[in-house]
Amino acid sequence: MPQSIQLSHITKGFGTTHVLQGIDLTIEPGEFVSLVGMSGCGKSTLLRVIAGLESPTEGQVHIGGVDVTQDDPSDRNLAMVFQSYALYPHMTVRQNIATPLRMRQLSLRQRLPLIGKLLTPAPLRRAIDTAVAEAADSLQISALLDRKPGQLSGGQRQRVALARALVRNPAAFLMDEPLSNLDAKLRAHMREELVSLHKSLGATFIYVTHDQIEAMTMSDRIALMSGGQIAQVGTPDQLYHAPATLTVARFIGSPTINLLPAEADGAGRVRVFGHDIGLTTTARGPVTLGVRAEGLHDAPQGLRLTVLRCENHGADRFVSCALCDDDTQRVTLRQSAPTPGPAVGDHMQIGIDARAAHVFDADGNRCRTQACQQVAA
Repeated sequence: MPQSIQLSHITKGFGTTHVLQGIDLTIEPGEFVSLVGMSGCGKSTLLRVIAGLESPTEGQVHIGGVDVTQDDPSDRNLAMVFQSYALYPHMTVRQNIATPLRMRQLSLRQRLPLIGKLLTPAPLRRAIDTAVAEAADSLQISALLDRKPGQLSGGQRQRVALARALVRNPAAFLMDEPLSNLDAKLRAHMREELVSLHKSLGATFIYVTHDQIEAMTMSDRIALMSGGQIAQVGTPDQLYHAPATLTVARFIGSPTINLLPAEADGAGRVRVFGHDIGLTTTARGPVTLGVRAEGLHDAPQGLRLTVLRCENHGADRFVSCALCDDDTQRVTLRQSAPTPGPAVGDHMQIGIDARAAHVFDADGNRCRTQACQQVAA
């Protein structure tokens, strides 16, 4: 049965360094939650606290409603999948997958290589063999059971590591950047397999990654971490379309969100380099305007740009430009690739879709906005 995981006021320090600072997060049974953020933000440390590999300085970890903060890792019934796979090179795939069951269900004498089979009851041996076969079949590696890790590709080794976790029937799966050693094509394939595995098992998944594409494509919810804190928790759509802070807006999305200096007048009307963009906000004074590449469009009376680079991405083309009003400011807009594209050095004018724009105050927090009469800008 999948279990819920609740983190309450988790802090973790190493000497004077505070890695985690008051983390509160509840993961529902069967949910796929990704912990995402830049290197050093604390996401792997948080995963290790959940697993019991690190003890929190303060706070509690509950699994299935039970406080396990002081429990050993072996008593938490959690399965971890690491970046390095951590397979035993001298064992076959079958033996690697069976290892967690053998360690939990067999005595030390029953695990001995020569006499262990004689000391292990036949029903127990058959139960372990059946569990291994089922895990291998679910990940389509049954044909590899008699090979050793050195005879496998990176993707095959990753599936073996997943099968070794799966065979335990854990309360939750904890995954620490498990795809980072794979090439781009295989990573995309394994993302699909992990999503399918999650749906078929109905298990609780907690997935650590620095790759926001992985988090966006696989997760039910994302917890974006920054500086040892959770900057925002929400669905991929929520983090993309309604980022709570500049930190979230910058991290989520490819290409990166366009950020421009703007001014909100006494009535809250937002202007960018003097152009009224048809947007009002609760903020006043200097603000930062955020708009994604698809929120920009050609407009005869809009901001003037100079084309710096065009990148063809198949159905889309991304055009990087410098603003003529301030050539240190860069923006990227998305165009439909089949249409003729601009050349480097061309001038163009763009408008901003007020409905897709975000306003951030001086502290980097998103302000409430309302699109008014659309003005070409």
